[in-house]
Formats: sequence, structure tokens, C-alpha cells
Amino acid sequence: MSKSGKDKQANLRIRAEVARQIRQHARSSPKTEVCGVLIGEIEDGTADVQACISGANAAQGGAHVTFTQDTWEHIYKIKDRDFPDARIVGWYHSHPGFGIFLSDHDTFIHKNFFSAPEQVAWVIDPHTDEEGCFGWRGSRLERIARFSFVDDHGGESANVSNRPEPRGADGGDPDWNELAPHHERQGDLDADQDLWRLARTASTVFSHLVVFLIGALLVWYFLPRPVPIPIPVDPVTGLPTKEGIDRLREIAPHLTASPTTPSPEAAPALPDNSQSVAPNSHTPQTGRNDGHP
Repeated sequence: MSKSGKDKQANLRIRAEVARQIRQHARSSPKTEVCGVLIGEIEDGTADVQACISGANAAQGGAHVTFTQDTWEHIYKIKDRDFPDARIVGWYHSHPGFGIFLSDHDTFIHKNFFSAPEQVAWVIDPHTDEEGCFGWRGSRLERIARFSFVDDHGGESANVSNRPEPRGADGGDPDWNELAPHHERQGDLDADQDLWRLARTASTVFSHLVVFLIGALLVWYFLPRPVPIPIPVDPVTGLPTKEGIDRLREIAPHLTASPTTPSPEAAPALPDNSQSVAPNSHTPQTGRNDGHP
């Protein structure tokens, strides 16, 4: 990528209200990256940020964000309506929980869509409220050493250091310009993504289990359930005894014994052989009894 031979770094001046809007946008999505563009003017090689437009319909992820065709259509629609005389001086995006730097994907976006020497990239971590800015120095993208906030309500501009925090607290020598190695940042990023996927899977399983339990309780409560009732039965006839029928009537008064069901007391009595009569005792004699056939 060809640049002018000068090794001059981009500078930034941003309205305090614009910075507040960017922070608010980043905090609205603590798990996925968000993006937008910076609107303003270029004055003496300095990007003067006067407004911002959020990147609606961007392709968002836990560790990346992409300007889609719908995003650009939304941005230019708002710009032509509200800021017709201004220009796009850079872009912003969030790094939720993994610090201030430009990833390979971020660098690709900046080189292909924000390649002007004065255009900058604003990065914010909504978990820590740390924020920083990157710009061109020759053909390289570097973190801008200092930038200034401008108060539209009459206050004076404030210069802010854009260097990363020193690492002297852990016993090492402080180095204000050295960022964490890329592979270390990428490892932390992958760990965050794995943890997020695990949490999302656990949440899905738990929600399905809760729905299943609620459904089971509703079925148990509203649908009729069979209730076994022990009823004494006559071992000879196989029919309920009088005691069993009385128990049924006691438990379920609307149930009555079938009128055609014979009770044990109404069973027919067996014939008494001792009082039986010979089958021919009352049969009249029709044959002759005179000794002749």
C-alpha cells in the first residue's frame, strides 16, 4: 500500500459527546462487537470527529464485526440526510472484554475501507471502558500517542494519552509503546469464545429442561389419571362382593352396580339330592300287568 514518503502519524480530535455516544453503543452489546463510522472534517492533517453513525445491520460476532452492504446503505442514508457537507474520517468498533488493539480482521477493514492517511480507527472495550485510537504512520497502522477531547459546552479541550498501561506492576520494566503479542491476544480471545459457547449451550439445555418439567406438571395436573382401587371379589363367582360394592359407592357415589349383575345372595341354590324323587315314581303305568305281553 503506497503512502507519501513522510513518516507523519495521523492525529485525532473528538467531541466529548461523540465519545459518549460510542461508549453507549458499545455497552449496549457486551457480548458481541459493534461498529460505526466517524463523521467530521480533516483540518491540518488532524481528523476532527464531530459526529458518529452506528453500523446498523452489521455482521456481528463475539470477536469480529463486518460492514455489510446494508450497513453501508444505512450509513450513507444518514450521512446524506444529516451531515451532507461532512466526510467519513474513520470508524469505530468495540472489543468486549479483550482489550485495545487491531486484529488482522480489523486491519483488513481499515486498509480496504479507511485507507486515507488521515482516517483513524477508534477501539473501545465496554467491559473496562478502556479506549484507544489507531492511525496511519506511513504505510503502517500504529496506535496514536495522544488525542484530544473537545467540549461543545464551552470547556477547554483535554489531551489524553493513548498509550497502553505500563507493565511495571507485575515486576517488569514499563514499556508504554509495546502491546501484548498477537498470539497471546488471540489465545485469550479463543478462550473467551469457548467459554461463551459453553455458557450458551448450558443455557439452552437448562431452558429445554425447564420447559419439559413445566409441560409434565401441566399434564399431571390437568389430564385425568387412573387411580387403582382394591375391591374384594368372590373367589367362586369372580364378582365383587357386597363389601366391595359398598366401598365403590363410598369412593365414587356416581358409580352404581349394574342391575343385571347377580349378587352372591341371588345365586341359584343347588338341588338337594336327599329330597329328590325317583324319575318314574309318579309316571302312570300304561302297560298291562296281567302277565301277558
